[in-house]
Amino acid sequence: MAVKNYKIAVIPGDGTGPEVVAEGLKVMKAAAKKFGFSYKTDMFDYGGARYLKTGETITDKELAALKEYDAIFLGAIGHPDVKPGILEQGILLKTRFGLDQYINLRPVKLYNSAFCPLKDTTPEDIDFVVVRENSEGLYKGMGEFRDKGKPDEVAIQISYNTRKGVERCIRYAFEFARKRNKKKKLTLCGKTNVLTFAWDLWQRTFDIVKKDYPDIQTDYAHVDATTMWFVKNPEWFDVIVTDNLFGDIITDLGAMIQGGMGIAAGGNINPAGVSMFEPIGGSAPKYTGKHVINPLAAVCAGGMLLDNIGEEKAARAIERAVIKIASTRMKSLAAGKMGYSTEEVGDLVVENL
Repeated sequence: MAVKNYKIAVIPGDGTGPEVVAEGLKVMKAAAKKFGFSYKTDMFDYGGARYLKTGETITDKELAALKEYDAIFLGAIGHPDVKPGILEQGILLKTRFGLDQYINLRPVKLYNSAFCPLKDTTPEDIDFVVVRENSEGLYKGMGEFRDKGKPDEVAIQISYNTRKGVERCIRYAFEFARKRNKKKKLTLCGKTNVLTFAWDLWQRTFDIVKKDYPDIQTDYAHVDATTMWFVKNPEWFDVIVTDNLFGDIITDLGAMIQGGMGIAAGGNINPAGVSMFEPIGGSAPKYTGKHVINPLAAVCAGGMLLDNIGEEKAARAIERAVIKIASTRMKSLAAGKMGYSTEEVGDLVVENL
């Protein structure tokens, strides 16, 4: 049987991004050897350092070139010397929108009860996935100022939601709940009692689409109640679908209850195109070069990448290795408190594949 070959674009990015990406690639290389596939990586310097030198974030031509890859592996975007918003909008959002990565997929899974801030919580209690709409809503950047700088100034930020965008996100979530095959339950997380235009569209679309999935049980929770249930009864959840802003908020809480940003990975998914995978903890510039940052989120992002391109056995092996070292070897998932250096954690994963 011929060895499968893949093309992976790698964007190490800023801060500790290059450090954790190196460990993610180390694990992917070992997995490729073990499971019989190969890949070629191309490195791209999109990030704060390039912006400060050239004034460029990512050009339209560079973005188009990324469409030729099987997947993108991202470290982190965010530089202390660049004004907030420039890199995020010019690289992250531009890439998500330009490549139509309309799903942000965030597994929330506890690997070790000792690392959970919730009392008497076990790994069986925290194992769910948030499906976040990734291309519309308030993050579309639509709005205006009126009388800017004056006492009667008004700032208008528009949440832009299309039936097409909402439906494809909801349908993806139903399909994911079916494929996941655990509780086979999908929760719509919104704010229908206040945001009566956008969430009327979401609720109506949800109610229509669910008729196509009689095997999936459904329910609804306001976003504020969802944050409460994450803490009080996380075992209630299986798959959650929500909009861009609410998804951004609840997934950070999800990261904390699963053990912290050091273990949290996510995917920006275009089911019919190229997807991008990343640790969600950011560039953490204060830890740059200290070799103390936890690389497991990047390792898990690499596992998600492999799963997405069809190397499911390798992805499962990476997850099992991460679970093993998180539950038996590491003192903490926090930077500087793991009991190992960044590189040593990567080595532990490789040893346990």
